[in-house]
Amino acid sequence: MNLTNKVVIITGASSGIGKSLAAEFAKRGANLVLGARHFVNLCTITQQLEQQYKIKAIAVQCDVTIEDDCELLIKQALVTFERVDILVNNAGISMRALFNDTDVKVLKSVMDVNFWGTVYCTKYALPEILKTRGSIVGVSSIAGYKGLPGRSGYSASKFAMNGFLDALRVENLKTGVHILTACPGFTASNIRNTALDKEGNEQRESTLNEQSMMTSDEVAKIIVNGVENRARTLIMTGQGKLTVLISKFFPKLLDKLVYNTLAKERNSLLK
Repeated sequence: MNLTNKVVIITGASSGIGKSLAAEFAKRGANLVLGARHFVNLCTITQQLEQQYKIKAIAVQCDVTIEDDCELLIKQALVTFERVDILVNNAGISMRALFNDTDVKVLKSVMDVNFWGTVYCTKYALPEILKTRGSIVGVSSIAGYKGLPGRSGYSASKFAMNGFLDALRVENLKTGVHILTACPGFTASNIRNTALDKEGNEQRESTLNEQSMMTSDEVAKIIVNGVENRARTLIMTGQGKLTVLISKFFPKLLDKLVYNTLAKERNSLLK
């Protein structure tokens, strides 16, 4: 797919991978519809990208947990550009607490953003993407292949996203619509700082070594390459590919490896 003048909608575009995706798509000539809750920051990003890459972009305040906001995001794209070529479901939130200690509302909050946000935006964008034979992208995670201790709600939401996209892919085998499931490993971004604790408050710190992780710019480049090449699934790290492989053949071993890895994080929840 040549991205010049394509219309790309990106949720969660005000920071992290979403912000990097906006820049990468703009660099390749795409026009942008950027959605996020933090509207002032989003407007600044939009203006900068328009000036730097000479593309057209609009900012839309959007909370993906609100279905009406998701519908409005797609409508604004149509009002401005009269078409939608690509939807990137990137908005996401994490959590960090043992399930036994966690208020169930925390899992619901994570599911509302990561899963239902994807469902809402896809529901309203799909009729337009069918017309353009475009792409629907879900920014998922290796946690959608292997449940991570202390991240039960996050893992559940990503498993749900993966299943939803997989079903959607099969439904659209004959329509020309491209479905991409993108699974970064741990990425240096603010997702761990905004991760919810057992009571639903932001933990405001990272318990992992951010310097050893992929950058959001690296992740964005891989995803946009995947859109251009109409890839099916992207597992972006060696650790992630190994996790998926071991899960198929040695699931009990993987349990131990994952436990031991996360037991080493700072202030580990695993004793």
